Amino acid sequence: MTPQTRLLAAALALSLPLSAALPLPLRAQTSTTTAPAEGQGPAILVADEVYVEDGNRLIAQGNVEALQDGTRLAASRIVYDQKAGTLQIEGPVRITDASGNLLLAESAELEEGLRDGILTGARMVMEEQLQLAAVEARRAEGRFTQLSRVAVSSCQVCGADEVPLWSIRADRVVHDQEAQQIYFEGAQLRVLDVPILWVPSLRLPDPTLERTRGFLVPSYRTTTLLGFGVKVPYFIPIGDHQDVTLTPYVSPVTKTLETRYRRAFVNGDVELNGALTRDTLTTDETRGYLFAEGNFGLRNEFQLDFDLKMVSDEAYLNDYDYDDLDRLDSTIEISRARSDDLLRLGLSHYQSLRASEKDALLPSWIFDSTYERRFFPGGRLGGELRLGTEVHGHYRTSSRDIDGRDVARLTAEASWRRRWTLDGGLRFGLTTELWFDRYAYRQDSSSDSDVSRAMGGTALELRWPLVRHDAGGGHTLLEPVMQYGLVGGTRVNIVADESTRVEFDEANLLALSRFPAADRREHGQTLATGLRWLHEAPEGWRAGMTLGRVWQDEADPDFSQSSGLDSQLSDWLVAAGFSNDTGLTISARGLLAGISDLSKAEARVDWSNDWIDLGASYLFLVQDAAEERDETQSEWSLEGSYRFATNWTGSAEWRYDLADQRLDRAGMGLQYRNECVQVDFSVTRKYASSTNLEPSTDYGLSVALTGFGTSESAKEYRRTCK
Repeated sequence: MTPQTRLLAAALALSLPLSAALPLPLRAQTSTTTAPAEGQGPAILVADEVYVEDGNRLIAQGNVEALQDGTRLAASRIVYDQKAGTLQIEGPVRITDASGNLLLAESAELEEGLRDGILTGARMVMEEQLQLAAVEARRAEGRFTQLSRVAVSSCQVCGADEVPLWSIRADRVVHDQEAQQIYFEGAQLRVLDVPILWVPSLRLPDPTLERTRGFLVPSYRTTTLLGFGVKVPYFIPIGDHQDVTLTPYVSPVTKTLETRYRRAFVNGDVELNGALTRDTLTTDETRGYLFAEGNFGLRNEFQLDFDLKMVSDEAYLNDYDYDDLDRLDSTIEISRARSDDLLRLGLSHYQSLRASEKDALLPSWIFDSTYERRFFPGGRLGGELRLGTEVHGHYRTSSRDIDGRDVARLTAEASWRRRWTLDGGLRFGLTTELWFDRYAYRQDSSSDSDVSRAMGGTALELRWPLVRHDAGGGHTLLEPVMQYGLVGGTRVNIVADESTRVEFDEANLLALSRFPAADRREHGQTLATGLRWLHEAPEGWRAGMTLGRVWQDEADPDFSQSSGLDSQLSDWLVAAGFSNDTGLTISARGLLAGISDLSKAEARVDWSNDWIDLGASYLFLVQDAAEERDETQSEWSLEGSYRFATNWTGSAEWRYDLADQRLDRAGMGLQYRNECVQVDFSVTRKYASSTNLEPSTDYGLSVALTGFGTSESAKEYRRTCK
């Protein structure tokens, strides 16, 4: 029995007991409840008047309503003829099921059991979106609804003279309730009531279906490299837990098959994206790419994650706009994180797509293993004790001396830290650390082949958190902090192959060593000072700022110029942030040697709410030969979208190289969406910054008719008729 006729079944269920129990007319909004059939809830019939005629005809009339299992039937009159086994319903008839699907009709005549019948002037509204209007509707086998001379649309129509933006007219439509499919015969697609396409037969999913085999919304793309092309995705579900999407992409320049495979497991999921191409951009060569990612929960709280990438040539991803990566990093990792211990095992592979880099000279294979555990000893010792070990290795395929350097490292570490609260709210902290490192270098005559060292360090920290609570509900924190650090040992004769980029920020302001890896550590005495300010206002905004600076007894020559740590007195570290309840977030960080002397700076603004999604960023890096940067880099970028009207959304992206004074990428898009259609148009211009890439301009267009199958709900765009 279908949801659309469930209430009619309720009315039929009422008829037999009522015919025996109601010999006299019942008036004035009579309400009757009957015992439910097996598997059904109780049925309720409400009408102005209910009576039995000739002993076998039950009649309910006047504001008739019947309810059962969340389904509601409304009609002006219902007549059940027990002898003929028929149910006649006089309209207007309105049936609403528990999911909100609506069936309207002028009148209905159903046979006993409600599996077969005829509804005249029928109109179905599914999921409050798709509307099917027909001269006549027939129910068959309790499963199929056959509609004759049908008009189908999900567009809102206000007034008798208004026509829908689009509609499908058909000679015959069959809705299969169980398969959740709609079949059209003699279908004609109309735009503003003008016929533009006719097909003899057509199958579309109804709005309640989440997954089904079939074509998805096609898209049209024009680029200066590939010409005008069409993408037509075809979706293939494989059970409830996996699916494949095949997308042929055809243009005068290329014949490409794009593929996406997804599978969900009980303990994880996998997704593969790839493409195979034959085009005229290269000479008789098959091009393509494959990206695979997944994650799985294993036994004993272990987690497996992998992200694998491969591509046929350096320009392929850029030519087809699949990604803007200039290096491919493939990783596989097993990890376990618990409250008191952390374990990670990872293997990575790098492939460079930059014209200036050779894979043989890069560390293409990298292995990392880390384990750390913490303890909380009681008694007088107290505090927190941490023990950890790390194994690292990287391999270059080149056999050249120095350029083909291969490295392996073993590090063991122990640390203890404790904090005390002194008079006046002062906080005092003590940290001690011990390290043991073992290095093995191969194919590098400038470094010792095998080196071991052990060293220790200690830090004394003093901070004074000052807190104020305003009468209006605001909270302010002002916290000066100072740390004295001492690290013993001396530098060994090995090349810094891991610590090639040093980031001086709030996270390592109070660290004993600010190098990112253990092939370099700071030595000697340091003094770090800082000031932190935080404020939370009752109006819903929050702001913070951090200032910091580090003094070293001797300048470390392994700190690069742009690190801000290359002299005894470091650059000023300045970081600030702001956020409010409207979705605005601002963050900025910089290293300043003087008021106007920046060595590194970055800023980011994000604003996201129901109408706007905006992101803008700025990056500045000074020239630094130690970081293989032969000129200053400075860049602005902007990306975002703005819904400037109920149905219109504009988007834009822009990236500008301030140092070279040239555009790197620019694009804009426009989307129109209402209750029944979504149209997306975009144009993007990419300016080549490498000798192995070609500049290109891309145009994209897609048109989707909403209301069918898995399309996103568009109820929020539905107009209100005046």
